[in-house]
Amino acid sequence: MAEDVFAKLRQQMIEEIVTEAALTVGHTGRATFSDRVMRVIGSMPRHEFVPVELQPYAYLNRPLPIGYEKTVSQPFIVALMTDLLAPDAGDVVLEVGAGAGYQAAILAELARRVYTVDIIEELAQGAERRLKRLGYENVEVGVVNGYYGWPEHAPYDRIMVTAASDLIPPPLLAQLKPGGRMVIPTGIPDKQSLTLVEKSATGSLSAREILPVRFSELEEPGETAGIA
Repeated sequence: MAEDVFAKLRQQMIEEIVTEAALTVGHTGRATFSDRVMRVIGSMPRHEFVPVELQPYAYLNRPLPIGYEKTVSQPFIVALMTDLLAPDAGDVVLEVGAGAGYQAAILAELARRVYTVDIIEELAQGAERRLKRLGYENVEVGVVNGYYGWPEHAPYDRIMVTAASDLIPPPLLAQLKPGGRMVIPTGIPDKQSLTLVEKSATGSLSAREILPVRFSELEEPGETAGIA
């Protein structure tokens, strides 16, 4: 498909995100998302992050399969999570759940450095190739169980988790800087909520449920596994 066709479809996608933001304001408290976030999402070539046969559908406001029973998230949810995370230009960000690399690319436009991990090696390798091809030199991809974060590069100003956990993983809380934010889906499979976690300058934690969501589950350790 020609780039001008994609540009038109991206604009329609942005209009749908704006509409859905207005419809969900009762949950999120956000009638609109920041211009900075919307500008990046409005220019990001989502069709580069889906299988070629799905490229005509890349700008629908819905999740799309990327293999290994995973999806690239719905654009509205990507916009909401990014807006809640509120990354600054100087921030170092951890993303848990690289998938195809779409969210990492968006974060890379908004932050200084992005570390993104996926437990599925093939997805991580695909995301790394895609991000390099698109010119993102401030992203590093790791094949890691994201439950444990990526301690070598911690602490992080922001952490985004794109897989759901019953409870917020303690290693991620430990790797979040004082003054930092984390956005993570939490809860059992049929009762998940997008949750905003904030760590104060003194290290105290607060969590607020934002919106009911449905994500694939984060690979959690067995009962005998230690915390890294």
